[in-house]
Amino acid sequence: MTEQTVHRKKEHLFLVLGMLFLTNAIVAEFIGAKIFSLEKTLGISAAGIHLLGGKFNFDMTAGVILWPIVFILTDLINEYYGKKGVQKLSWIAAGLLVYAFVAVRLAMNLEGADFWLGSGKNQGLSDMSSAFNAVFGQGLMIILGSLVAFLVGQIVDAVIFTKLKEKTGDRFIWLRATGSTLVSQFIDSYIVLVIAFYLGGKYDLIWVLQVGTINYIYKLGMAICLLPVLYGVHGLIDGYLGIKQKPTSSLR
Repeated sequence: MTEQTVHRKKEHLFLVLGMLFLTNAIVAEFIGAKIFSLEKTLGISAAGIHLLGGKFNFDMTAGVILWPIVFILTDLINEYYGKKGVQKLSWIAAGLLVYAFVAVRLAMNLEGADFWLGSGKNQGLSDMSSAFNAVFGQGLMIILGSLVAFLVGQIVDAVIFTKLKEKTGDRFIWLRATGSTLVSQFIDSYIVLVIAFYLGGKYDLIWVLQVGTINYIYKLGMAICLLPVLYGVHGLIDGYLGIKQKPTSSLR
């Protein structure tokens, strides 16, 4: 395989990984407005965990469904395109989140058509416009909180991942993947909830810290469980690029 072919494949790969990264990151922010019960979803008994002076269950933001995918994509991009590749996509994602924030705000200010306002009565919604604004209005604070948390978390993740890679070379993928996630997601899990729900939603601080802890435990657990997937995708990418050793240079 010629150097030109490898370079072209790397560009195509970066495009695909980048689109997946941006899509999952943005969708995760919007669905994060919903708090769901993991136990009820799985049809099991409530956990009843005692933590931070309270008793609570696995109630998490719906965004945690997609964040493990973002973790894997972040590690893959960092592995093959370096810290600059991650930072480039992180800033693009931040810009798109701001754009989405503005677009949703404009949509909330539009006056609803008469027939649409009452179209949700069969579902128990007396005013569709109020329901729309309630859901997406809450989502706006989540987007703002996530924007801050996302940028801080991604920068920290990229730096730690790079430092560990410098120490380990192409060995111990699991160490730099989980090590960077361990720190970055600890920061991310609490920043977003404090801004979105404590400052924006006036939720109790203890509840916010409890949910943040559960979210963090879940994210870290998923990052560990998905390590075989990470190794598998690494192997597929190496085969696609026709290399036996991971490239260390950033995207040119």
